[in-house]
Amino acid sequence: MAVAGMLKKEIPIPPEVKVEKRGNQIIVSGPKGELGRAFVHPRLKIEVKGEKAFVYCELPKKKEKALVGTWAAHIANMIKGVTEGFEYELKLVYSHFPVKISVKGNEFIIENFLGEKKNRVARILDGVKVNINKDVVKVMSIDKEKAGQTAANIEKATRIKGYDPRVFQDGIYIVKKG
Repeated sequence: MAVAGMLKKEIPIPPEVKVEKRGNQIIVSGPKGELGRAFVHPRLKIEVKGEKAFVYCELPKKKEKALVGTWAAHIANMIKGVTEGFEYELKLVYSHFPVKISVKGNEFIIENFLGEKKNRVARILDGVKVNINKDVVKVMSIDKEKAGQTAANIEKATRIKGYDPRVFQDGIYIVKKG
């Protein structure tokens, strides 16, 4: 199937992972769980053969070339997620007012930030676990996008508006991605 002008990306599948295609859906299941995602494009194709997955396009234009790489990266991230998982580490920084952080259901609650009476709240997405150990917050999930978005929600909840960020450095910041 080697056609001149065809772009093809190959994604290796580890033995403990099962990748299957149902219509436009790609379902990846492994030791940590199962992820599914729809991939829809009129010219791009995905095939799963043995222990390899292929994303390809015949005579691709510039945007289609970029999309082949993006889809391959998404599938590789799904495979990594169901085998290893993704973890973000955030650090709580405060200087004067002692900040209290907690998790209630699907909300991350920040109390007494800069001495404010009203609590700040960040949304935790479904399928994401948040652990708090003193001033270190760990966000874990098998879905890279959900883990990253939850970490960003927590970081954004403590953004300070109207003050010089070089002086007022209080907040919760992402210190490690992995």
